[in-house]
Amino acid sequence: MRMAKIAILVEKIYEDLELQYPRLRLKEAGHTVDIIGPKAGETYLGKHGYPQKSDKSAVDVKAADYALIIIPGGSSPDHMRRDGGMVKLVRDAAAKGVPMAAICHGPWMLCSTDVLKGRRCTSYMSIAHDVINAGGQWVDEECVVDGNIITARCPDDLPSFSNAILQFVTEGKATGVKGKPIAPGWLMEMI
Repeated sequence: MRMAKIAILVEKIYEDLELQYPRLRLKEAGHTVDIIGPKAGETYLGKHGYPQKSDKSAVDVKAADYALIIIPGGSSPDHMRRDGGMVKLVRDAAAKGVPMAAICHGPWMLCSTDVLKGRRCTSYMSIAHDVINAGGQWVDEECVVDGNIITARCPDDLPSFSNAILQFVTEGKATGVKGKPIAPGWLMEMI
């Protein structure tokens, strides 16, 4: 089994489980995980108060150095989008074809690129229109894999999301999971 170097992005008010669950699963499998934030060595508090220190700054790393970049949700993507270094890292990853995995509000960062155009993807339902406006084909599925982009909706989808990430970094491909739809009917009527 090949070992991979993975980046997980962090900013304040991240969804604790969406960062920690994949981080620990990847470390458990023997992969190297770098936590990337706007500033190196800064501690960011999660939505539920869990502290996470960044290993490196977004301006000090190259997207191409990573086998995959993970973008957790919570309110952190809103804060990430305010930092030029974080946006540049994700844009560079998209331009270079670096695989990315985003959960919940994480696809907001992907909306800052053209990577969602024409792709099946998902997110937390409240940003479905943002994903659609970025060119994504939004679906209410547990975990969606379209090429080198993996997306999921919420913390309940973490087992499928993390399995797809592990499958992708070890085998170079992954499969999604349809699961039970969770979006309200009014949203589905609008898309």
